[in-house]
This record gives sequence, C-alpha cells and structure tokens, in this order.
Amino acid sequence: MPRPIINEDECSACGICVDTCPNGVLEIVGDAAEPVHDENCDGCAACMEDCPMGAITEIEED
Repeated sequence: MPRPIINEDECSACGICVDTCPNGVLEIVGDAAEPVHDENCDGCAACMEDCPMGAITEIEED
C-alpha cells in the first residue's frame, strides 16, 4: 500500500495537494499537510507532482 510522506520543513501548507488528491488522503493540520486517510492512497502521485515545494514523497508499505 503506498503512503505519502510529507517533509514538514518544506511544506508551506498551501493546500494544493489536498485539492489535488482524488481520494481525500491529505488534510492541512497545523502548519503542514498530513496524510490523515493514507489507507485511501492508490499511489497516483498527483500530490507529489502538484506540490510546488517538492515536500511530498511516497513509500510503499505492506
């Protein structure tokens, strides 16, 4: 199962990734995006591609 990882030092909390994610995985929590519903991630990588700060990576977990 893929899971987005947010580099909180790089994230500007702009919300673009939240709006881009078709599965509602991400939300802005405090000063950064957070994968609050990472079980819904299908690995499409839209959040990584659209993040203007390059703050999102994705890992594969079993």
